[in-house]
Amino acid sequence: MILVTGAAGKTGLALLRELARQERSCRALVRRAEQIPIALQSGASEACPGDLLDPGSLESAFRGISSIYHIPPNIHPQEVEIGENVLRLADQHAVGHFVYHSVLHPYVQAMPHHIKKAKVEERIYASGLPFTILQPEAYMQNFLPGLASARTEGIFPVPYPADSKLGMVDLEDVACAAGFVLGRPEHFWATYELSSGETWTPARAASAIGKVLDKPVQVIEIDRVAWERQAQQSGMSRYQIETLLKMFEYYAQHGFWGNSRVLGGLLGRPPRTFLEFLHEQVNLKTGE
Repeated sequence: MILVTGAAGKTGLALLRELARQERSCRALVRRAEQIPIALQSGASEACPGDLLDPGSLESAFRGISSIYHIPPNIHPQEVEIGENVLRLADQHAVGHFVYHSVLHPYVQAMPHHIKKAKVEERIYASGLPFTILQPEAYMQNFLPGLASARTEGIFPVPYPADSKLGMVDLEDVACAAGFVLGRPEHFWATYELSSGETWTPARAASAIGKVLDKPVQVIEIDRVAWERQAQQSGMSRYQIETLLKMFEYYAQHGFWGNSRVLGGLLGRPPRTFLEFLHEQVNLKTGE
């Protein structure tokens, strides 16, 4: 049995679907009981609620587990403590394979949520557990709101300059790679960067979106003060806001991308391109 933490998020649900395609049994650990139905509908064999900051609430989730795929909460100030809790339980229950969903370039000090993942990686190295660490770059799916805005308003808004150089990977490719390595000893003690190998600027992405939609699309750099105000109104925590602002600044100054060689090797094919992703999304929307 494979345990997937954070199973109700977009990464977790994608992995549940992939494991179901592979006909592998998995238990979904979700934050709230009302998230259980969507985990089961996505392919989980079992699902249970638990608080990753309360180890006592997780004991039953770890019983009978052979492997774990740990997806931490997104931009959480206590990610290191959460990682330590999950590692401790994995050790106590003699879990045979610990796979950690990290991030591309985790040791970048300028991005707090990256460096927290680096600290969790250090705990994993010291745990003695057979591990695999996956380090994906930003998802193509993160640009779906921008695609929707381009479709309805003809604008592609981003909170960094239009010439920022960024890489994107398809979440479905990441889930496929995760399912491939889970529980397989030939991937123990490995750290894998997961990247499509492409680099796009928002300006180039807006042009490509316009061609796919057959309409003019203009890239707009969102004023970060306005973005912060909107984020506060949406209920985002102060830590999340400050962390994301630092990430936007890093993207603006340095960009963020990786190499496709490892992901292509795991998939046994080239990773999906951004243009392939765009055409798929537009065809899904139009029903073609």
